[in-house]
Amino acid sequence: MAKIPPGPPLEGLRRQIARHRRERPARSSGLFVRETFRLERDAARAKAREWFETWPKAAYWTEVESWRQLEGGEIEFTMRRLPSAD
Repeated sequence: MAKIPPGPPLEGLRRQIARHRRERPARSSGLFVRETFRLERDAARAKAREWFETWPKAAYWTEVESWRQLEGGEIEFTMRRLPSAD
């Protein structure tokens, strides 16, 4: 019966992966820039409008990713956009 050859050495691959991770730290948010705010209702609307004016939805895919109403009338929301337009 033929002997199965050993797998290739992986040390070079491990070094390459480690170097890549050092140079480009992992981003938990992926490709998007996210920012979370906790503001009164009127201020939250103004902040969302500001984001849409600064980074138009058509170019940056800007959107309110999530929101919730907190006790006391505050709104906690996360805005999301691409880091740059093409």
